[in-house]
Amino acid sequence: MADNLSEALKKLKITSTDSTAGSLEGCLDCLLQALAQNNMETSEKIQKSGVLQVFASLLTPQSSCTAKVANIIAEVARNEFMRNPCVDAGLIPPLVQLLNCKDQEVLLQTGRALGNICYDSHTLQSQLINMGVIPTLVKLLGIHCQNAALTEMCLVAFGNLAELESSKEQFAYTNIAEELVKLFKKQIEHDKKEMIFEVLAPLAENDVIKLQLVEAGLVECLLEIVQKTVDSDKEDDIAELKTASDLMVLLLLGDESMQKLFEGGKGSVFQRVLSWIPSNSHQLQLAGALAIANFARNDGNCIHMVDNGIVQKLMDLLDRHVEDGNVTVQHAALSALRNLAIPVVNKAKMLSAGVAEAVLKFLRSEMPPVQFKLLGTLRMLIDAQAEAAEQLGKNVKLVERLVEWCEAKDHAGVMGESNRLLSALIRHSKSKDVIRTIVQSGGIKHLVTMATSEHVIMQNEALVALALIAALELVTAEKDLENAQLVQILHRLLSDDRSAPEIKYNSMVLICALIGSEPLQKEVQSMAFLEVISKLRSHENKTVAQQASLTEQRLAVES
Repeated sequence: MADNLSEALKKLKITSTDSTAGSLEGCLDCLLQALAQNNMETSEKIQKSGVLQVFASLLTPQSSCTAKVANIIAEVARNEFMRNPCVDAGLIPPLVQLLNCKDQEVLLQTGRALGNICYDSHTLQSQLINMGVIPTLVKLLGIHCQNAALTEMCLVAFGNLAELESSKEQFAYTNIAEELVKLFKKQIEHDKKEMIFEVLAPLAENDVIKLQLVEAGLVECLLEIVQKTVDSDKEDDIAELKTASDLMVLLLLGDESMQKLFEGGKGSVFQRVLSWIPSNSHQLQLAGALAIANFARNDGNCIHMVDNGIVQKLMDLLDRHVEDGNVTVQHAALSALRNLAIPVVNKAKMLSAGVAEAVLKFLRSEMPPVQFKLLGTLRMLIDAQAEAAEQLGKNVKLVERLVEWCEAKDHAGVMGESNRLLSALIRHSKSKDVIRTIVQSGGIKHLVTMATSEHVIMQNEALVALALIAALELVTAEKDLENAQLVQILHRLLSDDRSAPEIKYNSMVLICALIGSEPLQKEVQSMAFLEVISKLRSHENKTVAQQASLTEQRLAVES
């Protein structure tokens, strides 16, 4: 065999220039036979022989040997060490050209060869995209959809290329959505559907393609799969149910595709998704809640859904997951409630429906994602709702848990949201009882730390809350404010040129309130505030300059 191989390689080099197809055919068959017996060893010999360069000239649509040459390249390129030599031999351009030929066997072997050479290399895959293979392959899929092997080759190629961001723009200019949905509708076997799903998922990350898929009828296919598999306990069906419902949620992440499916809350897709929430399948409950969270991305949709009873459905779902519940379902349902609570008109309706109480059942949760959404939902609900803010702010268990989470250094999101909710309870309730509860639970130091946050919005929320504390309950909070070194922090904020105008303004308002306390007033006097504040009288922001004049007068009177 080895002698035959060496002979064939020699012959190929000599005869490639002026050979007849017949003499080449035998050599190529010999190579394919040797590769079938020992791919790696044969590939090494092919590389050493220099015959790869010869292959470049043999890859022509006219030659009857082209399919075999492409097959040999596909086989050798299964070895990682052969991929660069194939590139160096200049095989990619002639292979890409061959994708335009009509012979199905040549197309199949060419696709395999390109796929194996570029396997796992983003650089080479990008090169293929730049050479225009995407529209060519999409066209091939449409023409040869009856050829199972060619279809599979196209799908594998799409799966690899779709991972690259640059491919999605090109895919968006083709009719890939239409072709894939057409193909999907014909499939019966699980494996074939799975292959198409693997292409659809990365493509559906692109908003333009999301809309194309919706318009091509993918959603109807997905809903059908859900209906067929929801009550099955077969492994393949469970996997298909998950993939179909996940993809459905992904399609709703695009604003246009989401609005198209919402259809003013009357769309059949929206109605079907609603029916998933009370389902017994955790996967469908999750997808249903996530879908509602995605539909709830604009005020109009949120108002319509709350008016049509979605809140009760979500609260019932949460109720089923309080004890040892499914964390992903809890997180999704809380996400939906948080989004629904954003429009002002929804807050009172949701509070009177008992959403705050339903959410508080998850205070015991030790899962940061659930904690994060729980905090966000409560913060949205109490925005400008004084009564609710007071009720929650006097809830000692809640306030103590917030103070505990304000120290969750491993979970910045939970820590930030806890601080923001503490501040919101004070800002929206303006209640002495709430302030006393927060002081007794040790929350003051966290609000002072929050005033040094890198986020202006959080700094501001903290300063406004602290000003209310100083105005309403200064004596109660005095010791904690002193221990937290609030006066030094305010001095730093006012001296720092980078502090935003609203930070400077609120810091001065707070200083004026603090001097009602003897120990804090002494601290203010000892730190040369007048000097810093007098500079701010000429600040470019008029409101800051006016407040600086007022603050200077107050400090002068008190000193």
